Amino acid sequence: MRSGPRAAPRPGRTMRLGALLAAATRLPRGYRYGTNRPWTLAAQRQNPPGRQRRKVFVEPIAPEDWTIFRGDTVEILKGRDAGKQGKVSQVIRARNWVILEGLNTHYRYIGKVAGERGTYIASEAPLLLKDVALVDPSDRKPTAVDWKYTEEGEKVRVSPRSGRIIPKPVFQRKDGIIPEQWKDGPKDTSVEDALECSYTPALKTFEEDVMEKMGITESSRPRPSYWY
Repeated sequence: MRSGPRAAPRPGRTMRLGALLAAATRLPRGYRYGTNRPWTLAAQRQNPPGRQRRKVFVEPIAPEDWTIFRGDTVEILKGRDAGKQGKVSQVIRARNWVILEGLNTHYRYIGKVAGERGTYIASEAPLLLKDVALVDPSDRKPTAVDWKYTEEGEKVRVSPRSGRIIPKPVFQRKDGIIPEQWKDGPKDTSVEDALECSYTPALKTFEEDVMEKMGITESSRPRPSYWY
């Protein structure tokens, strides 16, 4: 395989790592979802084998009725941060939760050990979906959302107050790159070049392969060896 920078997979060709891990993770009966991914150590510590945590009743919301996604700008309707707007950084549908960047924070210690109290950090607490509202980009005010279809048959979010279409946010990686909008530069390896097989396997050692390519002929013979 040709060496070089790793090419980004084409949209739709491969599953995202989070979805793949979620599909491969078998959750125990009565598993209680939290802010940590189920396959992480933090989630496993909160749900140890044999421990039955108190059941949390969640109002079911159909996937087609979910109107807020990661990357949306929303306004908090209840709580100490009511009236503030922020960006959704995480969505936990199993608990009807959304987490906003830098809002609804509480402080806690992490890394506690004997004799050390750890580090005091700010952590965003989740908010219920009913306690936030999507912000209309036309007037920067919270609005309800209706799902409608365009003339081309595309399902879009529409603000009933202004009639404006609110597009779904595109997926953005932590480094700020949007895969759908990425354009290869002169030093980037294209997908076709990355998938091209430029190596032919052979039953030769590394030294023999190098000697053959450089035209080196070995005239000496190894001394005989015996297994006993």
